[in-house]
Amino acid sequence: MKFDPTDLLCVNTIRTLSIDMVGKANSGHPGLPLGAAPLAYSVWAGHLKFTPSDPAWFDRDRFILSAGHGSAMLYSMLHLYGYGLTMEDLKKFRQLDSLTPGHPEYGHTAGVETTTGPLGQGFANSVGLALAEKLMAEKLNTPEFRLVDHFTYVLVGDGDLMEGVAYEASSFAGHNKLGKLICLYDSNGITIEGSTGLAFTEDVKKRFLAQDWQVLEVEDGNSLEEIDSAIRKAKRETEKPSIIIARTHIGWASPKQDNCAVHGEPLKPEEILATKARLGWPSTEPFFVPEEARARFSEQAAAGEKDRKRWFKLWKKYGETMPEKADLAKAMLGRDIPENLFKPDNSFFDKPMATREASGKVINLMAAALPGLTGGSADLAGSTKTDFAKEPARTLHFGIREHAMGAIVNGMALHGGLIPFGATFLVFSDYMRPALRLAALMKVPSVFVFTHDSIGLGEDGPTHQPVEHLMSLRLIPGLLVLRPADAWETLHAWEAAVRLKRPACLALSRQKLPLYTQYREKIAEGVKRGAYLLRGPSTVPALELIATGSEVSLAFEAAAILA
Repeated sequence: MKFDPTDLLCVNTIRTLSIDMVGKANSGHPGLPLGAAPLAYSVWAGHLKFTPSDPAWFDRDRFILSAGHGSAMLYSMLHLYGYGLTMEDLKKFRQLDSLTPGHPEYGHTAGVETTTGPLGQGFANSVGLALAEKLMAEKLNTPEFRLVDHFTYVLVGDGDLMEGVAYEASSFAGHNKLGKLICLYDSNGITIEGSTGLAFTEDVKKRFLAQDWQVLEVEDGNSLEEIDSAIRKAKRETEKPSIIIARTHIGWASPKQDNCAVHGEPLKPEEILATKARLGWPSTEPFFVPEEARARFSEQAAAGEKDRKRWFKLWKKYGETMPEKADLAKAMLGRDIPENLFKPDNSFFDKPMATREASGKVINLMAAALPGLTGGSADLAGSTKTDFAKEPARTLHFGIREHAMGAIVNGMALHGGLIPFGATFLVFSDYMRPALRLAALMKVPSVFVFTHDSIGLGEDGPTHQPVEHLMSLRLIPGLLVLRPADAWETLHAWEAAVRLKRPACLALSRQKLPLYTQYREKIAEGVKRGAYLLRGPSTVPALELIATGSEVSLAFEAAAILA
């Protein structure tokens, strides 16, 4: 792509709007927008497939700002590209109930692909997005029709790459050859406490090479030409994910350039004016957008609309040429759940069994009817019973990476078209808590299967016995926690998990539990309400016994003794 002075004007428009937003709020992070604006602009102006008229268009490219503290930059771009953010919205940055909150929030602001801020999470989400693209392309594309064909771009900072979840996720991405994942690393050598040399001296290039990534370097993070060339090379590499290490300057052009103070402290009014003067900015007025820049942003957005129209023509021809595949695509994208899927006859479960085993049967019952159902475990498939017996290719192997697994599942759920799940022992939900919490904040339909849910797990002892975990999960607002008492309740817990568009956890037993087939109808209705009465007297009882999961059978035994 050839860049001209208007492109530089566009970059500086993003920069100045961002520092004006932070300045007006007297709160925020001016350092990243000033330093990383050329990276973001290069992606959006020359490579990103997007259209503001349809922010959720399925085959758009995804852009993730993992370094979510730089949200002012993203909001500036969403305003300039016409995503519906007004200038008044920018002026309400970081204010209660505004469309421009302190960190990007999925479902709140059009154009925000995932909630970011907790560092490393956006990077791991991007791995899930790229994995979903790859899985759906394998299922739906043909040599003639590339129905699923988009890239995932993620902008990260030093802090993102220090987080353990990023190590787990980048290892997974390299192993799975996610060639359409492109990471732009805003490498400015500064964190809140000072130089990254205080705590982060590893060779990032060697680390990613060791994880089977393509590593590209941009020496001048202000050079649109250098950045554009690196992105083009990244797009040509189809077998490896790519990371572009760009040497940037935090707080570029400000009096606090390369100073840790510019990370999270607003620039003073005189510092904002000095920054604009160094940038050669044509106006001292806050929130000024030159007409040439606004016109250029509009042109680029219009080009994306052409991409969208071409895709819908392809979709129409796809449906006419191969109707069966088109029906499959519609079922996946529409998340179609057959009405009678969860109504097998009473012989489906015919003996006492652990609810983890019942869950395995249900997964394989659903598999044929739900083509988007995809998942696996953190190296525990034999224990969590999460294998697809007839279609092993649908079984994901997350490796021993619980934290990344949670965030990757969230990314897959955000992508659309799949019903993703990840599984491990309940005690290891601790390793996934940030991802669980973000799933709840975003209301994404991620499913988390947690087995070995009590001290009945066996001989592993207290390190593996989940005592406080159910209570801690139920403390997370918006997270549906289901702990079925028998195989039938497991069936209906899975039904709730795939029908309700919200994150759900299934806590399942290792030990065998009796069947309550005689109460099957009560259980089916009770799961919908969250609690139900299995047995009770006609008069007001002197004592009520309340239990969940494997303790329900114990409560029955206790009731018999008390009676």
